[in-house]
Amino acid sequence: MFHLLRPCRQVGSVLEIDLDELRELGIRGILLDLDNTLLAWDNLVLSDEVQNWVRHAIAEGFQLCIVSNAHWMRLETQSVVLGIPYVADAMKPSTRAMRKALDLMGLSSHQAAMVGDQIFTDILGGNRLGLFTILVVPIFLKEQWWMKGVRWMETRVVRTLRGRGRRIWRGRELKSKVHKN
Repeated sequence: MFHLLRPCRQVGSVLEIDLDELRELGIRGILLDLDNTLLAWDNLVLSDEVQNWVRHAIAEGFQLCIVSNAHWMRLETQSVVLGIPYVADAMKPSTRAMRKALDLMGLSSHQAAMVGDQIFTDILGGNRLGLFTILVVPIFLKEQWWMKGVRWMETRVVRTLRGRGRRIWRGRELKSKVHKN
């Protein structure tokens, strides 16, 4: 069970993702979570840095798609700004929306990565589908009330993984890469 909760990589933000490494691994598409991965959950404006990173990733030949549990109205604006497709109401960790995103990009699961800030949605769903998973530190650490329970559970998972010799982040603390697939 814990292997499904372990990301392939962990970084401080999407800006730190090594696109050259992804290319070397045969990754051609990147599925991106929205809230607390690309922008804070309580914000509607993407940072210039994130917009530039998306443009750079596209220029490097990667296909991108936002896959989020958020409602389509929230994603529509960001999709237009970034010029990439989206799949809303994803119900992650269900893999259905991730498969839909792969179909939109014409890629198999071994050709794509899932990037997100949550172990129980983004990482679990991505690993269930066989995607290369990348865990990012949440952009905004002040969570919605219901999210505090999820983060509490994630802390327990992180402690268990650390106890098994896994190196994984918590809060703003960041460790080195986890493992290679």
